Amino acid sequence: MASTYAVWELTLACNLGCVHCGSRAGEARADELTTAEALDLVRQMAEVGVAEVTLIGGEAFLRADWLEIVAAIRAAGMGCSVTTGGYGISATTARKMRKAGVQQVSVSIDGLPATHDWLRGKQGSWREAMQAMQRLQEARIAVTCNTQINRLSAPELVMIYEDILRAGARAWQMALTVPMGRAAEQPEILLQPAELLELYPLLAELAERADADGMLFMPGNNIGYYGPYERLLRRAQSVDGAEAIWDGCQAGISSIGIEADGAIKGCPSLPTAPYVGGNIRTHTLREILETRALNINAGMGTAQGAAHLWGFCATCEYAELCRGGCTWTAHVFFGQAGNNPYCHHRALVQERNGVRERLVQVMTAQGTPFDHGRFEIVLESAEASTAGFTRDAVLRSRPVEFSILR
Repeated sequence: MASTYAVWELTLACNLGCVHCGSRAGEARADELTTAEALDLVRQMAEVGVAEVTLIGGEAFLRADWLEIVAAIRAAGMGCSVTTGGYGISATTARKMRKAGVQQVSVSIDGLPATHDWLRGKQGSWREAMQAMQRLQEARIAVTCNTQINRLSAPELVMIYEDILRAGARAWQMALTVPMGRAAEQPEILLQPAELLELYPLLAELAERADADGMLFMPGNNIGYYGPYERLLRRAQSVDGAEAIWDGCQAGISSIGIEADGAIKGCPSLPTAPYVGGNIRTHTLREILETRALNINAGMGTAQGAAHLWGFCATCEYAELCRGGCTWTAHVFFGQAGNNPYCHHRALVQERNGVRERLVQVMTAQGTPFDHGRFEIVLESAEASTAGFTRDAVLRSRPVEFSILR
């Protein structure tokens, strides 16, 4: 098995305190890889055929040797990009990134200033992110953006798009916020499945605008699934003119995730304990890949590959192709994969049946990186009252005030 794309958490240290951070970043892990171990991992990735590495955190640039690692990645013939909150990237840092070989940087923008600053846990973080985009472009590094979609950011998506378009973003990637890490302590900000019926027409409009404006529109792995806008939303992912649709989780097939202590997962977002295939301190990367320890999608595209499905997903006509959508999303809601509540097709079917699903938290998270709580699905009449995904409604539901919004 050869994975072509790696997402590498260089450190868990971070200068932000994001409310929705799945890894609960802030302090560095106690046993993060040494420089020598990290450089050896770079060598191993090149040997097994990894073509591109995205460096994340925490905040990758808080690791003192990070530019040495970037340079090694590029010297080994692999592409190198960075995902960042953008807080503290000076013009000097941007120039050093360019010199080391960083080719592209994705800056997180999660709302208008007040919403973004609250979600990112630090006042002024929106302004810093926008300044980082400008400094990176001045250093001749391609800049893209990523956005978490939740009940605070969803009403602001049009304005977010306009902001990042003006700021020069070449692409926009987005994902639905799920209850991992600190987000598991904020269930009121999570979209309810029926709210997807409002969200997807909006995303379709934004995808059309992005196409006209020359910006790549990139839905994450927990967005979509066989609704009327599937091909439109995934148009930027088309290959050789063929229309793209979701064709199942790629964790451990074309991608791997690397934690700062050397743990290897099939996807960087997955909870650690259930999905770690090994650690490069005890096994080589090739050994971890060749033992199929990461292959949580065995038998993909077959009935065997859909055998783990349960609930609605087990009854779905797309089961064999979809295999339950995003493994990460299902697991952090229910403690197991195979039943994904964030599915457009599913919400449409429930609407036709006159019902809707509501996610109710029944267990809190433990307080460790990549942890999650537990939710149950309540089936109710489609006519039941709801606050909708309006920012003001969510703010009113909070038991404490948002300090930066006073």
